Amino acid sequence: MKKTIIVLTIFFLDRITKIYLINLQMEGTDVDFYIFPFLNFVLVWNTGIGFGLFSGEADIFYHMLSGLIALINIAIIYLLIKAKGAYLYFLASIIGGSLGNLFDRIYYYAVPDFIDLHINNFHWFIFNVADIFITVGIIGIIFIELFKKEKISIDA
Repeated sequence: MKKTIIVLTIFFLDRITKIYLINLQMEGTDVDFYIFPFLNFVLVWNTGIGFGLFSGEADIFYHMLSGLIALINIAIIYLLIKAKGAYLYFLASIIGGSLGNLFDRIYYYAVPDFIDLHINNFHWFIFNVADIFITVGIIGIIFIELFKKEKISIDA
């Protein structure tokens, strides 16, 4: 039950932020808000995967990539079902964000990104709320694996 609540909370938080900005744009508002000197919201549509890699039209490659992402989500859901401890929270974070972005890939044929971090003219890749949770989940799992006491060795 806890897993489901985490996943759905992240999914809906991501959806709400995206829908809000999309609706602003559809009403004619220029979605380019400066929040802080290092942060602004600007709505862009990402047809690729992370950091805009493999961007392009919604062709056969796009649909195959979306299918692969869906299969990876299924694998992560399986791991989430078996997860305990901190893994549970990090996997739930990853799948909540990933389902948000997968929904957009299917519904819009692109993922709306809007968070723009920058220092002067150096801009990081524009991302969204789902990307934050995916990144936190992946980093969390990496830290667990690096610092867990019991190491698994494979004898050849």
